[in-house]
Amino acid sequence: MNRVTHFEIHAEDPPRAIAFYQRVFGWKFKRWGSEEYWIVTTGTDSEPGINGGLTKRRGLIDGTAVIAYVCSIQVTSVDVIVAAAKGHGGLNVVPKMAIPGVGWLAYCKDTEGNIFGVMEEDGGAK
Repeated sequence: MNRVTHFEIHAEDPPRAIAFYQRVFGWKFKRWGSEEYWIVTTGTDSEPGINGGLTKRRGLIDGTAVIAYVCSIQVTSVDVIVAAAKGHGGLNVVPKMAIPGVGWLAYCKDTEGNIFGVMEEDGGAK
């Protein structure tokens, strides 16, 4: 079964957003890689729930930028799922890209305009 395994917050001002989530929920943030990206720890591994990420928003809030939490679904093949999404009325809005050492990620929109990510694990992704 394909499960939601990760969420992502897109922020115009990452330090401001980090401060907000730290103060409101007590979440922990750790910078990851050379991009403006932080791993978000929302609780301990013994608690139900998932962890996520926070990234610098790409673009202005003008109707095209992501202004939501994006959930990513673990899949065995990004290519197969993107093709299925497109075949059933969805769109591929961010093409497949490598997350070095982690895997392959693409963003799609469903038939209602909701964005979701699909992640294929591949430690060799570059």
